[in-house]
Amino acid sequence: MIFAVAMMLIDQTIVALAIPRLQHDLKLSATGSQWIVNGYLLSLSGLFALGGRVADVLGHRRTVIWGVIAFAVFSALCGATPTGSAGEAWIIVFRILQGAAAAFLFPAALAIVIANYEVSERGKYLAIFFSISGGLTAIGPIAGGYLTQWTWRSIFWINVPVAIIAVVLTLISKPDQVPRREPIDVRGALLVSGGMGIGVLGLQQAGAWGWSSPGTWACLIIGLALLGVFVRYELNVTTPLVPMRLFANRGFAVDNAILFLLSICFVPLFFFASLYAQVALNDSASNAGLILFVFFGGFTIAAQWGGRILDRRGARPTVVLGCAVSAVGFYLWANKLAALSFDQQWPYLAIAGAGMGLTLGPVSTDALNRSASSAYGAVTGVTQTVRNFGGSLGLAVLGSILVTTTVSKVEHTLDHFGVPRSVSSRIAHEISGASTSAGGSSQSGHASQAAVRAVRVDFAQSVKVVVIGMAAAMAVAFVIALLRMPRGRAGEQESSDGAAPQQPAADAVS
Repeated sequence: MIFAVAMMLIDQTIVALAIPRLQHDLKLSATGSQWIVNGYLLSLSGLFALGGRVADVLGHRRTVIWGVIAFAVFSALCGATPTGSAGEAWIIVFRILQGAAAAFLFPAALAIVIANYEVSERGKYLAIFFSISGGLTAIGPIAGGYLTQWTWRSIFWINVPVAIIAVVLTLISKPDQVPRREPIDVRGALLVSGGMGIGVLGLQQAGAWGWSSPGTWACLIIGLALLGVFVRYELNVTTPLVPMRLFANRGFAVDNAILFLLSICFVPLFFFASLYAQVALNDSASNAGLILFVFFGGFTIAAQWGGRILDRRGARPTVVLGCAVSAVGFYLWANKLAALSFDQQWPYLAIAGAGMGLTLGPVSTDALNRSASSAYGAVTGVTQTVRNFGGSLGLAVLGSILVTTTVSKVEHTLDHFGVPRSVSSRIAHEISGASTSAGGSSQSGHASQAAVRAVRVDFAQSVKVVVIGMAAAMAVAFVIALLRMPRGRAGEQESSDGAAPQQPAADAVS
């Protein structure tokens, strides 16, 4: 299952790195370049809930195999994008279809992993799954740096051999295939897909349209309204797309609240850390991936501890500790960013990663442990939808803060160097949008070197504000976990309708 999801996890970061080369070779418009990334994320977010339910109905193994094949085919077609006028529409369409395939693939794969182990040992094995899958995301910038030197098409073609290995391993391992003769709630699927899609669209476009734009707020309001209608509708359906009554279980509701807050930090970290490395530290895009490896070094080690604590004592101890550690780690890292020296920063980034490792796997596993085995796919769809919405919100809000703060600081700094306001404003928007490195004019004389150094410090100070925002989000998660998360393991607690059954007394661990 790790091979099965490897493609989609690496794809989340590797494609963004290749956008400049794609834009040059395919003559893409600025909007087209944006939608190569946004289209994938939009279909992924909108279809997770449906993908999880379809996996439960058709069977997890069948859904994984077809999901892997579809993702590989659409990847190959992205790599075969023609260079003519049809190229832009071609690659955007198949990127959207890639995201749709991933939305069916991931819930089914995670459901297979969950179903393969008893509740008492899931923490240990899910820690391995989340550690490796998380680390694969960090590989994207490094692998992309090497592959794009050959051709940008290779970042899509590389998925084909990975898919072949995944299908072969799935057929060899023969995970259970248990289809269910149940209807799929099409009306609910349309409501949740429309609500998530329109809402995430508003968050994605907030940077381009502006937060004062009627279009931004119309998307957000319509999206939230559709999601509200979806919840009310699902509560009155005999076979719902999503088991909404699980949210009556306090533990399940708290798990999802923490996943939402964690994703506000976790998903945008890949973007902001890479951007900081390129602009403030003047590293290449591929070298910027080393920052993520430091983060995932702490994440991977701590995730193993967190999984074992979950198995022995339940989610609460490791989640409370993890939220506190990540909040402190982000805060300490933020206060070292302006030094422009990664040697002074990496211990604190590793601490933040360790806090996330203590939290992500246990809280995700605990949410699944509270569901019936027949709904593992649907519940995974729910948790992934929550994570994607949190990540989209984090990128939109923290990204807006980064741009606003950077423009203000850089314009003020460059005014002192006699740079016209129109030029300084353009420079500020470019560096906060990841389009260039700040080091481009470092060889142009003493005054220019001083200006470049000052701009790098300004950008680092702007990233500091963003990272403090991440620390604040994890501090809120800590308070929620401390005050509301139930004690004990999921199987030992009184559960609501649809929750996991009680564990046998012989398995109970205090």
